[in-house]
Amino acid sequence: MRWTLVILFTFMSCGYAFSQMIQNSSYSPIGYIKSDGTIQDGSYKVIGHIQSDGTIQDGSYKVIGHINGDKIQNAAYRTVLYVNNDGKVQDSYYKTVGYIKDGKVQDASFRIIGYARDIPMKWAALFFFFQR
Repeated sequence: MRWTLVILFTFMSCGYAFSQMIQNSSYSPIGYIKSDGTIQDGSYKVIGHIQSDGTIQDGSYKVIGHINGDKIQNAAYRTVLYVNNDGKVQDSYYKTVGYIKDGKVQDASFRIIGYARDIPMKWAALFFFFQR
């Protein structure tokens, strides 16, 4: 365990950011989210950024939203999604649009639509449900 942490720290201190794969229901890669908040599509093209203050930007750094507590808001701070601690994702009218639990992403009917393991729930909700 100690050597893993040393290697991890050394790798991160070299300026590299780890990325976690986002997969569709067939386990095919559809995107990546790096530990620094950079969002990439399945071809590694940068399509967005999540800043440390919760600001969400598109690939050109234009502000398109905000993560504010349990809310994901658009650029005008209008809440478009709620992400509850239990993994339920609701729209602005509190209608359930999906679920995220243990890295599995489901639609409102509990059909698996993808996987986002080791990614914060709000980041996964942003990738699968924001602007849909």
